Amino acid sequence: MDQKQQEKIKEMFAGSENSLFETDPEFTKLFLNFSQGEVPEKSRLTEKERLLCILSVLLGCQGKGEFRHMLHGALNTGLKPIAVKEVLYQGTAYLGIGRTYDFLEITNQVMKEHNIPLPLEAQGTTDENSRFDKGLEKQVALFGEGMAKRQTEGPVLRRNINRWLADNCFGDYYTRGGLNDQEREMITFCFILAQGGCENQLRGHTAGNFGAGNDKEKLYSVVEQCMPYIGYPRSLNAMGIIDETAEKFEK
Repeated sequence: MDQKQQEKIKEMFAGSENSLFETDPEFTKLFLNFSQGEVPEKSRLTEKERLLCILSVLLGCQGKGEFRHMLHGALNTGLKPIAVKEVLYQGTAYLGIGRTYDFLEITNQVMKEHNIPLPLEAQGTTDENSRFDKGLEKQVALFGEGMAKRQTEGPVLRRNINRWLADNCFGDYYTRGGLNDQEREMITFCFILAQGGCENQLRGHTAGNFGAGNDKEKLYSVVEQCMPYIGYPRSLNAMGIIDETAEKFEK
């Protein structure tokens, strides 16, 4: 990494305290050269998309310390606070409040350090009367007409969950402002990818990404940009699922 790149990284992470610079300088240099130098050079994503993916996988794998550092970096490089909060809100549907609560507190603390007034502008577009219909409409648009049939033809014991997927997961979150459909499906892919052990759901949301317009090449780039933060095994597993799903779409 040359001097210009080093200065760029220093500027990006201004305000973020990292003790590893003092205790593990060799490792820190090695990791930054890779994660902030070599890997981004291969990105086919916009910088906004790349940062959304990284924050999402750090949330998914519960990487609190690195999330704090990357949040400073994201805000310093222009990612809008509303986009950050939407990642956290939507993440609650896929990770649960047990895994997002601490990240909300970290985010609020970092935003205050950046002099961002809270709360942010409200982004909701549905209410109690419209959330189910709007959520189901969004499901059908992304995953096909079969989503509507789940409400009437799905197993009786799954009717509560199927309804909540429509009115809560999609009606409460996917209908919000701050992120578009492509970005929302992309970060959902990242939440699931980072958790591991959710391969069936990852297959479903790989298909959802294709439905939203995020093609195979883009999803490969998503995984590549996430890899330094979640490691090779989960990244390679995700690429296998992308290939598998793409083959079905091509038939």
